[in-house]
Amino acid sequence: MIQVSVFVYTFFSLFGKLAGMTATKRNPGERIAELCKTYSISRETLAERSGLDPELIRRIEEEEHIPDLAPLLKISRALGVRLGTLLDDHEELGPVITRKGQASDTARFITGNPADGSRAAGSGSRDAAGKGHYFHALAADKGSRHMEPFIVDMEHDEDQPKSSHEGEEFIYILEGTIKVEYGKDSYTVNTGDSIYYDSIVPHRVFSSGGAARILAVIYTPA
Repeated sequence: MIQVSVFVYTFFSLFGKLAGMTATKRNPGERIAELCKTYSISRETLAERSGLDPELIRRIEEEEHIPDLAPLLKISRALGVRLGTLLDDHEELGPVITRKGQASDTARFITGNPADGSRAAGSGSRDAAGKGHYFHALAADKGSRHMEPFIVDMEHDEDQPKSSHEGEEFIYILEGTIKVEYGKDSYTVNTGDSIYYDSIVPHRVFSSGGAARILAVIYTPA
């Protein structure tokens, strides 16, 4: 497993250097498709290994559709790589500093279930109903990391299903109020509050009214 991860990282690092600084950034779906092509893994095989529906994987690859973070984590585990491999453009071995305002410039990926399923591939925009969670990476390109810190902009959306995945999550509320449904319990978390939980328990996080902004740190075991 470790050797596979090292190979993937080396491959994409060398590829990026050869392509030059003008290479365009790739979204998670494109990276998944590239990894599957490199390993000669079919969509059906990836679905079997990850426990996901092949149609969902197709939508992630071709339409940039990500209903929540759990599918990316399951796909990364099935491919033998860490989550960051699906998000990064190159590997940085030293410290990574994200200056004020930089994280808000672009969204690494967007989750959400558009009401009409009409989010255009490559658009990176909100769906017609204004729903979705926008994940801005704070440690983009930091090599061999086990934590994934994000600033997440959230719109009010109670339609998302619960999900579960390996690891732990820490959330600090920067603006607004969110609700965390964790197993059979429900928690209201306000600005300045924080919550830490095991993400293997089925859970969902959403804004309880209006927009919210959170700092989310996700830990996944190696």
